[in-house]
Amino acid sequence: MVFDYFSKNGKVLPSEEAVIPLSSIEYSYGFGVYETLRVSNGQVYFLKDHLERLMESAKIIGLEHEFRENDIAKYFNQVILKNNAETCNVKMLLVGAPKNDEAQLFIICLNPLFLDKKLYHNGATVTTYKYERVFPHAKTLNMLQSYLAYRKAKEVGAYDALLINNDGFITEGTRTNFFCIKDKTIYTPREKDILLGITRKVLLKVAKDNGFEVAEQDIKLSEIANFDGAFISSTSSKIIPIRQVDNVTLNSQPNTLVELMSLFDDFLTKCGGKL
Repeated sequence: MVFDYFSKNGKVLPSEEAVIPLSSIEYSYGFGVYETLRVSNGQVYFLKDHLERLMESAKIIGLEHEFRENDIAKYFNQVILKNNAETCNVKMLLVGAPKNDEAQLFIICLNPLFLDKKLYHNGATVTTYKYERVFPHAKTLNMLQSYLAYRKAKEVGAYDALLINNDGFITEGTRTNFFCIKDKTIYTPREKDILLGITRKVLLKVAKDNGFEVAEQDIKLSEIANFDGAFISSTSSKIIPIRQVDNVTLNSQPNTLVELMSLFDDFLTKCGGKL
């Protein structure tokens, strides 16, 4: 589907005007933050949570601007309405500038990502890549190393790459959060080391509300086989089981993970787009 309009600083414009000048040092150097949201059958999911993280990301990297969450929510809804977008992904880009009032906010509708359903049944293959992000809690435009890791993963037919920090622990995927599961306990890498994903936030709430335990723990690649299973999550993919990491093949999906996936899908159906 082609979307004819985008939003720039709250003004809805034709998509052909969605350009950033090559002279923008801030954009060229990745001095910006972003969010990707999901819209499905007219329902916007977790807009408030994404806006809060956008603002926090900007604060972490010192990106000063004059945009407010309520105004951005209004701009978001305007561009969705103008495009008559029932099902799509929406990207918000907040790009810094030398002066606060020169920062720019772009809101763009994109075609949704439709994954092969076999991934949810058979699980995904992922690779590993040694890289530690400088600002783990900020979702920034500085994505070169993540891009290289993802590209290497795709070259060997993998779904994503898991990042390994300087201490040898798995932190997250290039565009996903990572988890292990054993019995009814979900193990997540330590929050200080990872991006606090919105889908991650939702699935952990669903898990806790349904009798699962959640524990933060450093996890090495060599330890994955000690768990019942592992999985990744993101806005676009929801929950995907992991079948293989590099040359390590994991057990088949445990019943507890199948249960969690079902509970999560049910929550999305009934939540009205809010936590």
